[in-house]
Amino acid sequence: MRTDTSTGAAPGPVLDPGAWRDREARHHARVDALLAGHLRRRAERVAHPVEDFLFTYYSHKPAHLRRWHPGVGAVLAGAAAADRPDARWYRDVDAVDAAGRTVRGATLDTAAFAAERGRTIAFVASLLRAVAARPPHLGCFGLHEWAMVYRLDPSDVRHASIPLRLGAEGTDRVVERHRIRCSHFDAYRFFTPEARPLNRLRPTREDQVGLDQPGCLHATMDLYKWAYKLGPAVPGELVADCFELARDVRELDMRASPYDLADHGYAPVRIETPEGKAEYTAAQRSFAERAAPLRERLLDVCARLG
Repeated sequence: MRTDTSTGAAPGPVLDPGAWRDREARHHARVDALLAGHLRRRAERVAHPVEDFLFTYYSHKPAHLRRWHPGVGAVLAGAAAADRPDARWYRDVDAVDAAGRTVRGATLDTAAFAAERGRTIAFVASLLRAVAARPPHLGCFGLHEWAMVYRLDPSDVRHASIPLRLGAEGTDRVVERHRIRCSHFDAYRFFTPEARPLNRLRPTREDQVGLDQPGCLHATMDLYKWAYKLGPAVPGELVADCFELARDVRELDMRASPYDLADHGYAPVRIETPEGKAEYTAAQRSFAERAAPLRERLLDVCARLG
């Protein structure tokens, strides 16, 4: 962090202390409600096959999700950079508020953040722009989860304590009777060796910008990853919006999977049937629609970081 002793117009809105402290408090309350179940289970050492994914696959800690930032450009009147979460990314400034008064406050050190995180910003922007420009592909039916257990011994599957809804042989038949077209590398890389040749694509990390598309559940969940990767430049509310979307998408992902999650309160989406396929496609389309404005908001953050 650094101190800027200059005065003049702020780079973005100047938030008075009452306004930004109210936003921060509402963010804390919202995130506390979202995290309550996970934190309780963690204290009791109880695993959850659906929700734990958001804290194991994704590396953002619950305490970090709870942190609130106003986002790039905003000035927190009355705040000191040294007192902010992730203080090293803040600087103290003099700024002019809406009433024309010069006030002291803290703001994101955009230049320092962009200098250190420039490669990440550029990659996220290029990926999000590419995904936004493509039409959604809605015909995958969540078969990536089925391909992850194809021809595996039941004791070797990722959630070995949860039975396969159709059994091992029935699960294998579903994979063999469908055309698999998974475009997302972070799903494809978990396919079993026997399942990989069945996929029509061969996604790699280097191909991600060229292959990710807005109908993909994992590309939608990853909006949460890109939001927290951009750290304090992203408003806390937007990070929480992306987290909520990822949580809802993860539920569909697992309900459409080969696992029998009835004991955890999840009704299956039976993608092996026409009715299940229609249910999955409708939900997939809805998630793509929810994701689009979040993607645009993240692109706006990238643009403002220059």
